[in-house]
Amino acid sequence: MTDAAERAFEVRHVQLGRALLAAVAAVMVTFSPDHSAGVGLAIFSGWAIATALILLIAAWLVYPQGRRGAPILLGALTLVAGMITGLPGIRSVTLFFVVVIVWALATGAAELAVGIRSRRAEGPARDEARDRILIGAFTLALGVGLLLVNPAYSLDYFISDANQTFTLTGITIGVGLFGGYAAIIAVFLGIAGLSPRRPATVEESA
Repeated sequence: MTDAAERAFEVRHVQLGRALLAAVAAVMVTFSPDHSAGVGLAIFSGWAIATALILLIAAWLVYPQGRRGAPILLGALTLVAGMITGLPGIRSVTLFFVVVIVWALATGAAELAVGIRSRRAEGPARDEARDRILIGAFTLALGVGLLLVNPAYSLDYFISDANQTFTLTGITIGVGLFGGYAAIIAVFLGIAGLSPRRPATVEESA
């Protein structure tokens, strides 16, 4: 990694890129009238693949050689999840819950563990460790939340103002949870990316 690359790309750029993609996913879920498995998986797949590319590229453009393991691991796990859910022929309610839950628990635990291990670092690395802990916790919460949803759940309800009967299903709740997660991540990472950073120590800048 060159000095020019270090000046041009920082952790904040990774966070802002992830925030932008999460915001797009949140908006797509919020304003989509269809919260079916097909739509939810399509949104998740696009978001996951784009996020994975940011993480994998950042491993070489942002992080020094000793700190590339975390973005590579997170990027690889997210890329695999995005590629699996990107196959239209196998999209189903079961696939949504299985893949998103496994992805959320795996990447959430990994990011949380990396953050906890790095929390005693100095300079910008300490700020990133704090951010990783929170993002990991949010991602784990998404996985646990989806585990509590019954994919076969179905409830018919009537809204008098619309004079119409609607159905609340497990997949509707699941896609909504992912949209809420994406909105929280977008706000948090956006704030983290725009917040002032501690100055780098001699070891970090070397």
